[in-house]
Amino acid sequence: MIVLKATQEKLLSVLQSVAGIVEKRHTLPILANVLVRKTGGAVQFTTSDLEIQIRTNVEMDGDSGNYTTTVGARKLIDILRTMPSDQTVSIESSQNKLILKGGKSKFTLQTLPAEDFPLVQEAPSFGPAFKVPQKALKDLLNQVSFAMAVHDIRYYLNGILFVAEGKQLSLVATDGHRLAFASATLDVEVPRQEVILPRKTVLELQRLLSDKAEGQIEMQFANNQAKFAFDGMEFVTKLVEGKFPDYNRVIPKNHKNAVTLGRAPLLASLQRTAILTSEKFKGVRLNLENGTLRVASNNAEQEEAVDELDIDYAGDDIEIGFNVTYLIDALANMDQEMVKMELADANSSALITIPENTTFKYVVMPMRI
Repeated sequence: MIVLKATQEKLLSVLQSVAGIVEKRHTLPILANVLVRKTGGAVQFTTSDLEIQIRTNVEMDGDSGNYTTTVGARKLIDILRTMPSDQTVSIESSQNKLILKGGKSKFTLQTLPAEDFPLVQEAPSFGPAFKVPQKALKDLLNQVSFAMAVHDIRYYLNGILFVAEGKQLSLVATDGHRLAFASATLDVEVPRQEVILPRKTVLELQRLLSDKAEGQIEMQFANNQAKFAFDGMEFVTKLVEGKFPDYNRVIPKNHKNAVTLGRAPLLASLQRTAILTSEKFKGVRLNLENGTLRVASNNAEQEEAVDELDIDYAGDDIEIGFNVTYLIDALANMDQEMVKMELADANSSALITIPENTTFKYVVMPMRI
């Protein structure tokens, strides 16, 4: 039976959209596979890692009838990548194997029974669905995701807090040393919902969401799950349980010293001085004086870097240390021309915002140098 027939480009694109969550090594061998379910002319592809499940439906040529199996996702993708994009490929079933044909090439692949594939149990009830433009959500994720923790024992920090309320969608990420907040206005009113999306889900959404202005993504949240639907795909993920820190208490209010300066020159200055920081601490000193911002660093080899920027500043003289990576991450993930930096003193966290814009806030703790 010919299970499906399509161009290499179409089949590869569909498989790549679902295969991002497939782990290379897994305790369950079947989780390295993609579940292929053919119903008439429609073919459904599903992958899972027990916590996230991605499913997509596409119309493809092939014999009529129904058929279901699972086959190694990465092997299939690796084989398809070696073929020309306009080549027609077909997949046929033969006993417990699948045969992939394209041009004069033929590959025989082992399958595992579909009934053994562990599908994620969907929550019995989800909250109300709401839609946002894919680009808007992708932009929000890009603005905060770099501040997520990695493998922190405070597991609720290894992800992003989603807060939807009224016409506002806010995303927050923190690793305990810095915090990023970004928000956008929704077209619809939604009841208050607060969930923590796991790190892997965030990275997968960033990979899959479109940069085009027209696409929409539909979201629904349950107690322990989130469901997203976009571009013919359905994405179900477990949520992180736990209490996210009160981010409103962390964001400084009424810092008395503020400076507005060009984002690109500041980023370039930090990148230059970062070269001579010590590998372990990555520390830079910022000296704010009347009309001048001096950025300096040194390392164990007694090398030193000093860079100066002319700025419009008439506040207190402040010398403050930061992990330079934390500043570079924030500035590199913004595209605005100007940034505003608010400071109180050498021991208080700094607030970085965009002038005349309350939708983005970035807080970074100082470090002793």
